[in-house]
Amino acid sequence: MKILHTKNEINLKLLEHRNASKSIGLVPTMGALHEGHLSLVHKAKGHADVVVVSIFVNPTQFNNPEDLEKYPRTVNEDLKMLEKSGVDYVFLPSVEEMYPQPSKLKFNFGDLETTLEGAFRPGHFNGVGVVVSKLFHIIKPDVAYFGQKDLQQVAIIRRMVEDLSFDVNLEVVPTVREEDGLAMSSRNRRLNSEERKLSVMLYESLVWARNELFAGCSWLEVQEKISHKFNEEPLAKLEYFELVKTKSLEVVSGIDLGSQLRANEFSICTAVYIGDVRLIDNLPI
Repeated sequence: MKILHTKNEINLKLLEHRNASKSIGLVPTMGALHEGHLSLVHKAKGHADVVVVSIFVNPTQFNNPEDLEKYPRTVNEDLKMLEKSGVDYVFLPSVEEMYPQPSKLKFNFGDLETTLEGAFRPGHFNGVGVVVSKLFHIIKPDVAYFGQKDLQQVAIIRRMVEDLSFDVNLEVVPTVREEDGLAMSSRNRRLNSEERKLSVMLYESLVWARNELFAGCSWLEVQEKISHKFNEEPLAKLEYFELVKTKSLEVVSGIDLGSQLRANEFSICTAVYIGDVRLIDNLPI
């Protein structure tokens, strides 16, 4: 495994593989790796000849400076995990390498960036769009791998790829969960023991809501019960709990159980603060 820090270094290395007609898979990360990230790596290794993992905590996607400061950074542990997983290259750039001058470009993703995460994290998806487009231009992957947990991010990147004609395919890998159902996330390590026990509320609420929906309850009734549940827990603060169309992220008020539903046509999405740690999750229907 080779660790590369500059655009020139990785361009030269990957050019050799392209000239040999080898396919390149990219797994973009912000580090603090866990089994969820490794599932993306394993998927990439099964399809691409050369696997590149990027580790870069992107400052432009944090609308809260305190959140950026507290974001876990575990580079030495990350590199050991990636080497053990058989990654070929790790792209580990500095902020100065990725942003030699402040980025002035602004993406407008329309309705996609004004709902759910976009409503609570203004500017977040512009930062995501900028850094992912930079990584696509630098690494020029044939395939890029993303996790289902970041459903809205996947939708944003898919729109960017389609609208700007990036020559890259996107692969979405199912969410990896802890034994109790909590979606694996780099932020989980910030939870104390009490918060960690409570955090299973997210997944339990998603499963309960899905079951109630298919039992014939109205979505409004489901939302009200979920809101009441979180309001009763002092350590939890619910930001949103919404039913959406999976591809467009359009918020809907219910589903027609009498119609022919396509697999994963809808999803339930949520964001919750447990203590001062913000967690997101979703469950496809």
